[in-house]
Amino acid sequence: MRLGLYYDLRNPGGARAWARVYAAALDRIGWADGAGIGAIWVTEHHGFADGYLPAPLTFCAAIAARTRRARIGTAVVVSPLMPPPALAEQAAVVDILSDGRLELGLGAGWRAPEFAAFGADYARRYEALEHAVRALPRLWDSGRVTPAPLQRPLPVWVGARGPRGARLAGRTGAGLLWIDRDLFEPYLTGLAQADPPSLPRVGGLANVFLADDPDRVLAAVREHGRRNRASYDDAGAAGREAAFPKLRILTPAAAATWIAELSEGLPVTDVFCFGDIGGLDDDLVDRHTELAVRELAPLLAEEGEL
Repeated sequence: MRLGLYYDLRNPGGARAWARVYAAALDRIGWADGAGIGAIWVTEHHGFADGYLPAPLTFCAAIAARTRRARIGTAVVVSPLMPPPALAEQAAVVDILSDGRLELGLGAGWRAPEFAAFGADYARRYEALEHAVRALPRLWDSGRVTPAPLQRPLPVWVGARGPRGARLAGRTGAGLLWIDRDLFEPYLTGLAQADPPSLPRVGGLANVFLADDPDRVLAAVREHGRRNRASYDDAGAAGREAAFPKLRILTPAAAATWIAELSEGLPVTDVFCFGDIGGLDDDLVDRHTELAVRELAPLLAEEGEL
């Protein structure tokens, strides 16, 4: 099982210079890559007060320039907000810059204000997502979009929080980018319709923050985690349902045990935890990063060879 670090690049209250926020993340990513982290993942939202990353593939290009071996994933690009040819071009460029390390995660999105801002059809977002997943290889294979990515096929994931998205992931032959045992049956139902046939693969977030002494850092970390969850409240019930699971503050050994339980019986190849929590003290983030790379990653690797 491959461990990744996941970045949203929040900057609550604009407390830090934006150049510092991005540079600090890239410095940590570069260190983690050199120390052997399996993957770096990024995400996407628009219009958040804390500057939540709005351009994931742009940042992936920067990651590609600072790393040499880690896989580079999106979890997820909100594909209905971008025409498929533009998505195909940007993904291909990142794959080329990274020498074939892109893991392209796509999702339908769930925040109606983002769709309104882009003039996209919120009601037809699942149809748009499926169209994009199916269109990408045709665009590359036909030469309508150039250059093509180095990886052929390029690994594609679909982020899903419910059975509709899980079935979509399956029938398009994509990986399922959410670890939930209840979604595996609808995912397999979709996979039975995939052409060409594809093997099941699951990945996703394990919302843990690592510390040598979790009790000591609980108050500081919990404050920022709660603020992040509250930022989804502007989307009402949809936001509360889509918000990430409650943050767990654990030692690496306890985290490995919990992730093994979460993944039991599922073909999980990739799991990632947030690399940072916006506004948190740098010393805590640095230690979390070190524990993830040095201690948690080796424990998860023992769960099976990729």
